[in-house]
Amino acid sequence: MRFERITLDPNVCTGKPCIRGLRFPVSRLLGLMASGETKETILKAYPYLEAGDIDEALRYAAFLAEEETVEFAS
Repeated sequence: MRFERITLDPNVCTGKPCIRGLRFPVSRLLGLMASGETKETILKAYPYLEAGDIDEALRYAAFLAEEETVEFAS
């Protein structure tokens, strides 16, 4: 799978995946979504983000979840 809006640069946010080279980590965007923020409120609060950025961040998270196996303590 190819991600055009997700960038990795060791000089930006210590190499964490970011949105389009901006200093806006994908994890921050996903955290906002997970806490109940809507796409509309995020785009209003961060006008430099685009709807496609949110869509791709969600696809990226789904891709990682598919690839990663995490053991939960029982």
